[in-house]
Amino acid sequence: MCKLKLIKGKTSISFLLSALILFSVNSLPQQRSDVLSQSSSSSAALMNPQHKFWSERAPDDFQVKIETSKGDFVIEVHRDWSPHGADRFYNLVRAKFFNDSRFFRVRAGFIAQFGIPGDPKVTAVWRNQTFPDDSVRQSNRRGFVSYAMTGPNARTTQLFINLADNSRLDAQGFPPIGEVIEGMQVVDKLYAGYGESAGGGMRGGAQGAIFEGGNKYLDREFPLLDKLIRASVSQETAPSRRVQNSIVIELLSNFPDTYQKTSLARSHNLALR
Repeated sequence: MCKLKLIKGKTSISFLLSALILFSVNSLPQQRSDVLSQSSSSSAALMNPQHKFWSERAPDDFQVKIETSKGDFVIEVHRDWSPHGADRFYNLVRAKFFNDSRFFRVRAGFIAQFGIPGDPKVTAVWRNQTFPDDSVRQSNRRGFVSYAMTGPNARTTQLFINLADNSRLDAQGFPPIGEVIEGMQVVDKLYAGYGESAGGGMRGGAQGAIFEGGNKYLDREFPLLDKLIRASVSQETAPSRRVQNSIVIELLSNFPDTYQKTSLARSHNLALR
């Protein structure tokens, strides 16, 4: 009987702690992205890289929802990982740059690449709009997102999602800007049957037909490629994963039961202080 009460007690404590964690995370004030108003300047800016629209600084942390022909996924970007890269991505999304484009390079167990517009006129404007390098502060692990590039200071608009641990890319100067925090199973399902044949990477030098023909070319020659329907910055941004994790760690660090504390930490994939 005593043993049963103890088990019930531990279950209650576990339940209460989990509820407290959930309440703490969900009760944080949601941050409204006031810079995301759909202004008419975004369409004008899309054809003018010198427009003041592009000088907007990205938030320290923000989330981008990607809607695709296979489903949706969410990328969480951290500006301190790659300041120049985060700013460029943030503003490209605001300008609807990625909408109605294709995942033109998907290699199973390696990467899924996107970032060439469906409209060749837009591509012509942005193809050579490079921006400065950032140092590599995170690793190209599974789910992490980085820019493609041909060499130093050569990043433009193309990005890739790591489908596996590609940490070997770190030494080549590919700094992640964020990671997929929801829907990685969707990314895994993106059509990979064409491999490199639909255009390949920037360094392969075979993307000319995409630049010139856009969606019309890709849909005709590679009809099974998945579509990037829409990319949008979340207007109601939930607390970032690292904020959530810090709350959980703080709560667990003050929890007296070591066994329960360790079990709950593992369930959240966290390391206690």
